[in-house]
Amino acid sequence: MNRSFKETYDDIQIASPLRRVGAFVYDMLLIIALLMVSSGLMLTLNDGEAMDKSGYFALYQSALFILVYLYLAYFWMRNGQTLGMLAWRLRVQTTEGQRLNFTQCLLRYLVGIISLIPCAAGFLWMFIDKQKMTWHDRASGTHVVQLPKNAKILE
Repeated sequence: MNRSFKETYDDIQIASPLRRVGAFVYDMLLIIALLMVSSGLMLTLNDGEAMDKSGYFALYQSALFILVYLYLAYFWMRNGQTLGMLAWRLRVQTTEGQRLNFTQCLLRYLVGIISLIPCAAGFLWMFIDKQKMTWHDRASGTHVVQLPKNAKILE
């Protein structure tokens, strides 16, 4: 069972779309750096040959896909905050105020990728949704909240 967070609904509010975009950009920069480092390691292990020449391209892409998921899921399940969300004082939690489980993280990740495909329509949905929820928020039963300034960030 997931442990609930200490803050009550009186202490937190739904995160604004602009703060979420800021955290998303921050996290994307970190993910790009992670992908660059891991790609360098994979090329080094492959004796510097290009992945497409050696037939490992599908394996390479799959490894990067899984690596990004593991990065996000680790932070979402641990404390509800990626490094970008931590900087912007945001947290992802279930609609009941609980930590995410493995299934919710997987749903959030997969639907988040699908949300990007049609011109990021799934992400842009939060600008018109009354509850400021994206497609992947709805699919995984989660939402992103803004923490108060006096909240203890790391537990």
